[in-house]
Amino acid sequence: MSLFIAAFLLVLLVASRAPGEPDSKQPNIIFIMADDLGYGDLGCFGQKVLKTPRLDEMAGQGMRFTQFYAGCTVCAPSRSVLMTGRHMGRTVVRGNSTKPIVLRPGRPTVASVLKGAGYQTACIGKWGLGTPDKLSNPNDVGFDHFFGYVDMWHAHNFYPDFLIRNGMVQNLANEQAHRWKRFQKPGVPQGGRGVAIRRVDYAPDLFIEDVERFIRTHQEKPFFLFFSLNVPHANNEAGHKGMEVPDLGEFAAKDWPEPEKGFAAMIRNIDRDTGRVLDLLRELRIEKNTLVIFTSDNGPHQEGGHKADFFDSNGPLRGTKRDLTEGGIRVPTIAWWPGTIKAGSVDDAHWYFGDVMATAAELAGVDAPGDIDSDSFAGPLRGVPRAQRWKRDSTMYWEFYERGSAQAIRLGKWKAIRKPMFTGPIELYDVSSDPGEERDHSKRLPDLARQAADLLDRAHEPDPNWKVK
Repeated sequence: MSLFIAAFLLVLLVASRAPGEPDSKQPNIIFIMADDLGYGDLGCFGQKVLKTPRLDEMAGQGMRFTQFYAGCTVCAPSRSVLMTGRHMGRTVVRGNSTKPIVLRPGRPTVASVLKGAGYQTACIGKWGLGTPDKLSNPNDVGFDHFFGYVDMWHAHNFYPDFLIRNGMVQNLANEQAHRWKRFQKPGVPQGGRGVAIRRVDYAPDLFIEDVERFIRTHQEKPFFLFFSLNVPHANNEAGHKGMEVPDLGEFAAKDWPEPEKGFAAMIRNIDRDTGRVLDLLRELRIEKNTLVIFTSDNGPHQEGGHKADFFDSNGPLRGTKRDLTEGGIRVPTIAWWPGTIKAGSVDDAHWYFGDVMATAAELAGVDAPGDIDSDSFAGPLRGVPRAQRWKRDSTMYWEFYERGSAQAIRLGKWKAIRKPMFTGPIELYDVSSDPGEERDHSKRLPDLARQAADLLDRAHEPDPNWKVK
């Protein structure tokens, strides 16, 4: 009789579930990443000119992370840290390069770990970790669905003549100027970079449509969606006209340089499309079982005619993209999870892209891979702040090979920078109270500076793909 009652109650539970409500405690995870968005580009992080009402609303209903860091200060290596959970001294892709340096099957990624936990996985937008000779790269490393740019250089082009869908070329109605055809070879769509002379299909608009399709199709079971925007990056091949948008809208009449009008329109569109994702989750009544994280892959750029100072894109921070000062790597980050995250909350502990691996694994109820540099911030998301705010189990480390090379590391509230790598002097900043890195404490605290130098030495492992000059 007791078995009959238990079965009857289970039937009632299933029947009473709201439409679209999953039967698993595993939350959906959506990671939305802008491309070259600065810490100061959002209203909720101090932007005064450009309006971001949906992202500000998201922050008001969720949590702002005020010391959250990208994996690196440029695109490809930052994504490599995100996907592998290993910092820049140990991750696979350590620089932007045209060489065939890609994530390879067999190495755990956030996607493969979640797929192993029963999630449906998708990457839509800019992958940036593959090369044109291996169009299936995202699918090979854990993603069930991919639509977008495999190649980083291809992603510069907002009106490409093709995109990639699950390893296959999907032709678009755009047409590139003839001189860009040199980047293509018969049978292999090399690069895809260029400037369109016929503009019909705007890639970012295609991406949000595919995002909405994926969510609607997979709402019944846990899913992981990596929505990787390629805005507000510039089309570097288009020179000072590289801030490509289909419509300037309300910014057309502004007394601003044309690139800044385009940049403003991109920020508007990022805000709009993030709002579309949140609205769809509410429409499907799955918002309470969905964690949405919004962030950027590195600091603000100065490309395509755009100047980071025009809208104060780095806010109180020093430096921009390609710097290891805070402006190059500290990024605006918001987490939204109605019913779980306390509305209007702020977390000022230090986290970075590598921590997404441990966090996702904990939320999915599975073990994270071994040998990673990843602390979980699942506790703060659920309202349990880190017991010791400045203590970490794993290392937060960055390195960058351009501009003479540099290294940086967090030591609790302190951050050390060494430029050039291995041999340069140590700079030491208390970035918890001095985010602009105005006061160097290395002379006042020589023991801590020596400790930082030792940690920098130990964090770097030789990279067979690069030679540091």
